[in-house]
Amino acid sequence: MDLKIFILFISYLLGSFPTGFLIGKYLKNIDLREIGSGSTGATNVLRNVGKLPAFFVFIIDVFKGYFAVKIASILLSNNLFEVLAGLCALFGHIWPIWLKGKGGKAVASGLGVFLALSWKVGISSLGVFLLTLAFSKIVSLSSIIAAIVLPILMMLRLNSLNHPFTIFSIIVSILVIWKHRTNINRIIKNSEPRIKH
Repeated sequence: MDLKIFILFISYLLGSFPTGFLIGKYLKNIDLREIGSGSTGATNVLRNVGKLPAFFVFIIDVFKGYFAVKIASILLSNNLFEVLAGLCALFGHIWPIWLKGKGGKAVASGLGVFLALSWKVGISSLGVFLLTLAFSKIVSLSSIIAAIVLPILMMLRLNSLNHPFTIFSIIVSILVIWKHRTNINRIIKNSEPRIKH
C-alpha cells in the first residue's frame, strides 16, 4: 500500500476510535447515540456520565487529532498531507466506521489537529472557547464561537489566505458549525442547556 494512502487510512482509524461511546457503555451501560444530543463527544459524556469521564474523553479525542497530523508530519513532512491526515481524523470522529457513522462533532479532535498544525492557533482557539464558556455556560456556543474565530487566527498566524492550513481551518470551521446546527436552533430559542457548577 502506498505510504500516503496508508497514513490517511490510519488517520481515519485514529479519529474513529469511539472514546465517548466506550466510556458510556463501560461506566453506565448507555448508548450515547440514543440519549441527549446523540453525540459521542465529551459534552454528551459530561451530561450523561460525569465530569471526570468527560475530561478523559476530551483528552483522548484531542490526542486522536494531534497524533494523526504528527504521524503525517514525521513521515511525509508535507503541509498538504498534514491537512489531509487531520481531515481524515475529523471524518473518522464524526463518521466512525465502528458506530455506523454516528460519532461526535469534531471539537476536541479538531483542537488536537490544530495544536499539531500550529500550537499557537490551537491554544488561542482553546482560549476563545474557555472565555466564551466562562461567560455563557453553553458548551455548544463556545464551540461555535471558537470555530468562527479559528480561520481568522490561522490567517493572522500565517499571513496568508492561500496556505493549506488557512484553507483547512475554513473547512473545519464550516464543518463544526454545520454539526452544531441543531444547537444553533436551541440557542436562538434560548433552550440550549447550560453547564452546572
